[in-house]
Amino acid sequence: MRVDLITACDIRLCTQDAWFQVKEVDIGLAADVGTLQRLPKVIGSRSLVNELALTARKMYSDEAKNCGLVSRLFPDKESMMAAALELAGEIAARSPVAVQGTKVNLIYSRDHSVAEGLDYMATWNMSMLQTQDVMKSAQAAMKKKSPREVAFSKL
Repeated sequence: MRVDLITACDIRLCTQDAWFQVKEVDIGLAADVGTLQRLPKVIGSRSLVNELALTARKMYSDEAKNCGLVSRLFPDKESMMAAALELAGEIAARSPVAVQGTKVNLIYSRDHSVAEGLDYMATWNMSMLQTQDVMKSAQAAMKKKSPREVAFSKL
């Protein structure tokens, strides 16, 4: 599977028979399209990234799960797709403003210090208080409603 493509994804799932490979070194190139930039941040081990990029060896699904390249393994494509659609539905049921804000802040925090991330988050959340989603979420929680039952603001 293309490592450059999956490292750009927010959530990565795979089947038990999946494998991943940084193949470019075998064809006389350095990996491009973000593999060498994103993969170290995704799995957190420079040594493993160096090994994969310099040898083009295959990383099988169990190792991908253990190092954090993927978050979940599934026995087959059908169960993986069902879980992916369920997960997408769970995310889509939340406030779009909150989901977008969370994603922006996760990306910002990945590349900045904790203190910088906290400052950025405080500024972000001050602007998010301008929407009705916080109030709607609190009211839904008090009424024991699911996020799917809330009419959130549009982006």
